[in-house]
Amino acid sequence: MVKVLVVGYGTIGQRLADGVALQKDMELVGVADAAVSLGLRALREKGMPYRLYAANGQAAESLRAGGMEVSGLLEEVLPTVDIVLDATSAGVGAQNKKLYEKYGVKAIFQGGEKNDVADVFFHGYANYEKGVGADYLKLTSCNTTGLIRAVDCLDKKAGVEKVAITIVRRVADPGDYHRGLVNALQVDQAPTHQAVDLMTIMPHIDATGILVHTPVTHGHFITVVATPKTDISAEDVIAAFKEHDRIRVVRLEDGFLGNASLFKYARDLGRPRGDMYEIAVWENTVVKSGKDIMFGIHIPQESVTIPETIDGIRAALSMDTDGGEAVKKTNEYLGLGTWK
Repeated sequence: MVKVLVVGYGTIGQRLADGVALQKDMELVGVADAAVSLGLRALREKGMPYRLYAANGQAAESLRAGGMEVSGLLEEVLPTVDIVLDATSAGVGAQNKKLYEKYGVKAIFQGGEKNDVADVFFHGYANYEKGVGADYLKLTSCNTTGLIRAVDCLDKKAGVEKVAITIVRRVADPGDYHRGLVNALQVDQAPTHQAVDLMTIMPHIDATGILVHTPVTHGHFITVVATPKTDISAEDVIAAFKEHDRIRVVRLEDGFLGNASLFKYARDLGRPRGDMYEIAVWENTVVKSGKDIMFGIHIPQESVTIPETIDGIRAALSMDTDGGEAVKKTNEYLGLGTWK
């Protein structure tokens, strides 16, 4: 059983820890952080189900002063693990990499880090094989992760020549007061990095896109206009999405009116924190314009990258050399596809 350490117990790190703990062929050794946070306070109140390690000696003092039980230092636990999932703030992971290299530990970084931090820019479905045996992987961002799931699904069904996307991006995660209280939309320079990143992962597809920041917190919305190589009906596209374990097809008439509906539904399902690992595609938005296919996607930004990160563990440690088998195991242990 491979041993996994999560470094950074924030929005993504909390969910990574929970996701790894569900994998029957992985052991979560613990989590590491540098300061007391609401997430750590909640972890303590739950009885500290995960061991906590301090980023350094000064952090250990700070954590203990805040009432946290510290099992040791990051440098003390690194020699005992097979891989690190680094979920620290952008730029911190690149600094941490020096420690991982020192102790010969593989690592997976999240989308906020620059691409040059890793050997492979990784996605579980689209380029799994490139990550097999690699020392350092970097995940795509939340938007790109979900976008690639949908485009890759369509690409495997009919081939895709090009895509044009519009991203309506949530401005902050819930609780991010430092973003400010806003009532405005903000447009970014085109093309979006998500379109560029998609082409890095799937170089055979021409992609471009526009991004608009909007004052909401529960999820992004992406419209996709895809030009397939083979003409395909809207019904066949919907059927392909329904077969995908990380895509949930929803309908307006069933009450799924937008991002808030999906967040509420996740809570009603009893999902921790209202998380959804899967993206949602509205069946009502799948339409054709000539040969082109258009559809709309909901991206649950806080949790969508968790399955692909776990795929990365399987790839980097060569637990599975076949991407199909790897994602199947990840999906099974996370309970994905059970709604079908």
